[in-house]
Amino acid sequence: MRILAKDIEAAARDRPGEEAEASGWVHRIRELGGVVFVMLRDRSGLVQLVLEEKPVSADGSPLTPESVIRARGLPALNEKAPGGAELKVRSLECLVRAGPDLPYQVNADASRIGLETILDNRILSLRNPKIRGVFKIQAVIIEAFAEYLRGQDFTEIKTSKLVGSGTEGGTNLFEVEYFDRKVYLAQSPQFYKEVMVASGLERVFEIGPVYRAEKHDTPRHINEYVSMDLEMGFIESEQELIELEKGLLAHIFEAVARKNGPELALWKAQVPPPDAVFKAPTVSYDEALRIVNGETGGGRVFDINPEAERILCEWARREKGIDLIFVNRFPRRHRPFYTYPLETGGDGGAARDSAAASTMSFDALFRGLEITSGGRRQHDYGAFLEALPKFGLRAEDFGDYLFLLKYGCPPHGGFAIGCERLTQKILGLDNVKEASLFPRDRRRVEP
Repeated sequence: MRILAKDIEAAARDRPGEEAEASGWVHRIRELGGVVFVMLRDRSGLVQLVLEEKPVSADGSPLTPESVIRARGLPALNEKAPGGAELKVRSLECLVRAGPDLPYQVNADASRIGLETILDNRILSLRNPKIRGVFKIQAVIIEAFAEYLRGQDFTEIKTSKLVGSGTEGGTNLFEVEYFDRKVYLAQSPQFYKEVMVASGLERVFEIGPVYRAEKHDTPRHINEYVSMDLEMGFIESEQELIELEKGLLAHIFEAVARKNGPELALWKAQVPPPDAVFKAPTVSYDEALRIVNGETGGGRVFDINPEAERILCEWARREKGIDLIFVNRFPRRHRPFYTYPLETGGDGGAARDSAAASTMSFDALFRGLEITSGGRRQHDYGAFLEALPKFGLRAEDFGDYLFLLKYGCPPHGGFAIGCERLTQKILGLDNVKEASLFPRDRRRVEP
């Protein structure tokens, strides 16, 4: 019976003298004093194989790195071996011999290899334990996101990624030929989430790809990413969403700490203690600018730009012990047209209609980067119609949205967390592309 690398030590300790079988890829081969050591890699980690002669493939040619092998032998404790044990091999079979001309050194230190080289050789670079560990952590993030929301009575949905028009006004869209017409790749499941809230489900979430045709080439942008979206009905303000996200992030961080210790260790990374998440401050957009300008020595920053995000997170870490901060009440000019305006009272609505008026919106900034944007949405049919021309939009382009609001949509709101950005910040990766299995940018569409 096959045994995983992580279980060799237990087998050596608990079942001495009992033969075991290990299968996987040849990670490294070295000879020392007439003894051959083969490092075998499987899904659980590495195990050292000890042989008395140099291993060969079925045709007698030398065994090569990345060959797929099966070894049988006796597990033995050895504190110097990875995992504290090794397999003393009695027989070894080469199931598939890898070509000797590897274009990428899988067993190299990933931190010393350039990102373009890693991505150019993605099929092989994903075999590197450190790089593969990124996506083991990402799997837990996604699992914990869904687990927490199901516990809060949310229902998971899956929506179409082919849409007839843009969710946010029709900009930054990828066109797709669809029979005899043009359609677009979805920027967001926004409209469909709202439909399902109004269907009576009230609380829904989706984990899926979204697409932005933005010509960025920065460490924080990719054109296809995994968005972890949620929407909930019957809310009063964005503060309810902020509190929900605190609980959600605390749950994700706890799960990653509990399940991904080895992967975190490879990257020398830590997640914030769950209790600390609830201490994360919430500041208004105007207050955020005051903090940033105070930190930089006065009045030079006029928007929450990437440098401001970094400063705000450093301020939160110093003041509250966690580099997580929520910025709310963004001016209307900085938010999508459907964002709910903050009630100001006594002005007949004039202040709410101005570009500088505040909205029930927020961003979450974590370790210097925006990971979330969200807020309460406009649910009033008449107010929605009034807002469109102020954003240069036409009612005839929003037939389905207007249909939804006309027939009873409750007060609601939601947010989305960029999965790759959250992964990037947990691990301290330099570029968000490192947190995407097969990143898509302006130049890269392969593999």
